[in-house]
Amino acid sequence: MMATRNIEKMASIDAQLRLLAPRKVSDDDKLVEYDALLLDRFLDILQDLHGEDIRQTVQDCYELSAEYEGEHRPEKLEELGNMLTGLDAGDSIVIAKSFSHMLNLANLAEEVQIAYRRRIKLLKKGDFADENSAMTESDIEETFKRLVTQLKKTPQEIFDALKNQTVDLVLTAHPTQSVRRSLLQKHGRIRNCLTQLYAKDITPDDKLELDEALQREIQAAFRTDEIRRTPPTPQDEMRAGMSYFHETIWKGVPQFLRRVDTALKNIGIHERVPYNAPVIQFSSWMGGDRDGNPRVTPEVTRDVCLLARMMAANLYFSQIEDLMFELSMWRCNDELRVRAHELHRSLKRDAKHYIEFWKQIPPNEPYRVILGDVRDKLYNTRERARQLLANGTSDIPEETTFTNVEQFLEPLELCYRSLCACGDRPIADGSLLDFLRQVSTFGLSLVRLDIRQESDRHTDVMDAITKHLDIGSYREWSEEKRQEWLLSELRGKRPLFGHDLPKTEEINDVLETFHVISELPPDNFGAYIISMATAPSDVLAVELLQRECRVKQPLRVVPLFEKLADLEAAPAAVARLFSIDWYRDRINGKQEVMIGYSDSGKDAGRLSAAWALYKAQEELVKVAKEYGVKLTMFHGRGGTVGRGGGPTHLAILSQPPDTIHGSLRVTVQGEVIEQSFGEEHLCFRTLQRFTAATLEHGMHPPVSPKPEWRALMDQMAAIATKEYRSVVFKEPRFVEYFRCATPELEYGRMNIGSRPSKRKPSGGIESLRAIPWIFAWTQTRFHLPVWLGFGEAFKHVVEKDPKNLQVLQDMYNQWPFFRVTLDLVEMVFAKGDPGIAALYDKLLVSGELWPFGECLRAKYEETKSFLLQVAAHKDLLEGDPYLKQRLRLRDSYITTLNVLQAYTLKRIRDPDYHVKLRPHLSKDCMESSKPAAELVKLNPKSEYAPGLEDTLILTMKGIAAGMQNTG
Repeated sequence: MMATRNIEKMASIDAQLRLLAPRKVSDDDKLVEYDALLLDRFLDILQDLHGEDIRQTVQDCYELSAEYEGEHRPEKLEELGNMLTGLDAGDSIVIAKSFSHMLNLANLAEEVQIAYRRRIKLLKKGDFADENSAMTESDIEETFKRLVTQLKKTPQEIFDALKNQTVDLVLTAHPTQSVRRSLLQKHGRIRNCLTQLYAKDITPDDKLELDEALQREIQAAFRTDEIRRTPPTPQDEMRAGMSYFHETIWKGVPQFLRRVDTALKNIGIHERVPYNAPVIQFSSWMGGDRDGNPRVTPEVTRDVCLLARMMAANLYFSQIEDLMFELSMWRCNDELRVRAHELHRSLKRDAKHYIEFWKQIPPNEPYRVILGDVRDKLYNTRERARQLLANGTSDIPEETTFTNVEQFLEPLELCYRSLCACGDRPIADGSLLDFLRQVSTFGLSLVRLDIRQESDRHTDVMDAITKHLDIGSYREWSEEKRQEWLLSELRGKRPLFGHDLPKTEEINDVLETFHVISELPPDNFGAYIISMATAPSDVLAVELLQRECRVKQPLRVVPLFEKLADLEAAPAAVARLFSIDWYRDRINGKQEVMIGYSDSGKDAGRLSAAWALYKAQEELVKVAKEYGVKLTMFHGRGGTVGRGGGPTHLAILSQPPDTIHGSLRVTVQGEVIEQSFGEEHLCFRTLQRFTAATLEHGMHPPVSPKPEWRALMDQMAAIATKEYRSVVFKEPRFVEYFRCATPELEYGRMNIGSRPSKRKPSGGIESLRAIPWIFAWTQTRFHLPVWLGFGEAFKHVVEKDPKNLQVLQDMYNQWPFFRVTLDLVEMVFAKGDPGIAALYDKLLVSGELWPFGECLRAKYEETKSFLLQVAAHKDLLEGDPYLKQRLRLRDSYITTLNVLQAYTLKRIRDPDYHVKLRPHLSKDCMESSKPAAELVKLNPKSEYAPGLEDTLILTMKGIAAGMQNTG
């Protein structure tokens, strides 16, 4: 029966499109075609598993949602709500899961469509106009050619700049990836089936088999529990993050660098990028970010370092025998021949090892002798890390392992030199060059782990020390006194404290972290990030603690400036730091400063934060130049617009001139990791975007804003900050409204990260982390943190002088920073829907707060109107019809989930609501339904009525999939 159904489907695309008539754009549009096929397959699966009634309910819900999206009549939402509240608990789960699943399928269809359009672009080598083209994409070869032809850069200048630039991508475990890893893998297989199904030259039999495989994968994904029943540990997060290296990044780096070589050849450079050029680097915060996360302990940091070391050795070991097989030639230079004979003699002393070794390698194949020794050391390196991880000790001598990357590179470099000297350069530039590039990129630790801790924790340690020494309270000292004491200790040699130092659990945690850093190999670690840094003493305290805990190669210390006041004070703080002779000598002319997009946005709103970040970077660069220091900016960007997210290309090219200068660090957080590295082609695009945009920014910096633009931005930022804070921090009704009108209080039930949602459990909005703050407003499609303040700022400057509207339009058309800022907010408005937010108000907010919600929605509409005026657009996204279409395809799915979420929240917060709404359905009847009883077994710890918690979580995940953002 299933096979017959498949044949019928493959014969008619019209049947696949039947549900899409209300939203169809054009018959030849691949996105609609892909989306229709996946949807049709899923609905048949749903009917087979749960019956025709459930399928009909899904279709009815979709049609009601589509009617609402077309007319925006609130009564349609109420009609949809009545339909959804009439379901029993088990059916409610199925509906929520179905719409969540359909949104994931829509995203997969979109990814395949984007890949299809890229293939067409590559084949045509012509213009490619969509949201990922010229303005938002970075093709490496096109960038090289543009720099040569349009900007008159010589190929040698491009090559020199490229091989000296560094992009360091820092993967973080920030809890925004709501999709379980097992589901991500199934989604990848669905994506691959769909891609192959529409490939050219596919036979009918292949098509049928692929269609059956597609159905299997769709059903497997649907039958997989989407909900994490327990929070992940930091080790779980690290393993999940490292899996991307195994699946895409490991092979993606050498493949990308080969494409760079090809692009260079096409502009006349026949030299390859040196294997040790730091073009792409990787770091991690997974297991090192302890800021507000008590689950990241010193033991966790030790474990993730050893785990990464073991994984790296295993990846190298899995490739070394392939390399040995390839390098079977006998010609070599004298240097390699001597080394091979030395190894031969040393192996001969160990008769057993000698016999085993030469069984595999004839003595007239010297490259294999060298690489065989590398293989053995890799095996010992892996096993030693495994034993240390499992037992804390190892019986494998350290001298039989690789302890630093130089030891590892040396024999590989020897093989490379020998091949080149013997006329075998083409062979050297094959797998061996790829391997050398991997070793140079990933080292023995796979990634370098950053440590992050809040400045107050270091202050606690220093305060305990000074009190123990009877010299006063460090916490109560002035900044000048702190610096004076810290520098005197840094210049001295005596130990500062011993084992008798009184320690709280928190103080011991800080000190033990430094001891872990001192015990593990230095190449395990990158930077030490100090969050909430405000003064030079914050940095000097970490320097002193590193020395006291005997860290042999101290980590570079990086202050992180986040909130608005800290960003404004950052240049002066860094200048005071650079004025200290001891510190300037310590850093050897290099300094890294991190700027935070998330907390600055939460503190002052998107417009003010963006402008403060822009100005802070300009001033920091000026300070660094004054003191002769090369500054690297570390951008702590999130995935959503409210946390600094947006297209990579635009984000880099809109930074102030001279602030990147060939050196960039940036966080890749949560769901953005999957979007960047989940597939081979995504990995390639990510590496290409960062590399090309960083090169272009350095060789062709964006324009600096005109003085009148700066003055206008200063005015607007001041007004926007005042407006934002007057609502978020000063309005007495806001906190109650926020917590009633959004699912913020229920956020933690998603179990998407190991870190608590608040720095301080008892705190209010101030202590709430930026991720749940953004998440809550994203779920209701109101996006308040992104747009609040914009409208009042626009209104103020235009009413003050109507000519300012033309100035704003000039800024939009000529200044990349301003255009990117507004375009991202416009995109957020396209995802928003104040009518949905009004439904949450109606169901969840008390009547006395309704006028407050109406006032906020009026501000929303006013802001949108001003934004369209400045951009000179009649409608949202009129300049990006493809993105507009993609968003519309999701709207009806998301609307159903929004309505289901709002009514489910009402039932959770008011347990009697269901009985009040439908008195003929008793509460006992609802709780005794068979599906609900089964769900109780699945989630026994829920204090809600059966099925409600799972329904709520599924709506959260589905909306996140539809918005393509969690937090």
